[in-house]
Amino acid sequence: MTSLLLQAAGGSAATMQLVLLGGMILVFWLFMIRPQAKKAKMAKQFQENMQKGDKIVTIAGIHGVVNKVNEDGTILLETSPGSYIKVEKSAISLEWTQNVNKNAAAVAEKK
Repeated sequence: MTSLLLQAAGGSAATMQLVLLGGMILVFWLFMIRPQAKKAKMAKQFQENMQKGDKIVTIAGIHGVVNKVNEDGTILLETSPGSYIKVEKSAISLEWTQNVNKNAAAVAEKK
């Protein structure tokens, strides 16, 4: 009789451990994996929709204006009048570019 009670208690403990493990995986997915995937999707979309005249910032902190979007996944970036560098699209920072453009818009509104 006591062995049946111990087996029943052991089975419910194993089930509880599986439920807790599943809950931890769900929380990890909700707070870590999903937001990163969403952020990566937004960055890729931003990089694909770049066009001539956009003010951007690279992940290295180089500020410039897109002069030409090449078919090989690169852009020609004008850093100062007459000075150009070739940069991979993947090296463009979405967050820094949005921050710089937001600050520029705020300064323009104050004037």
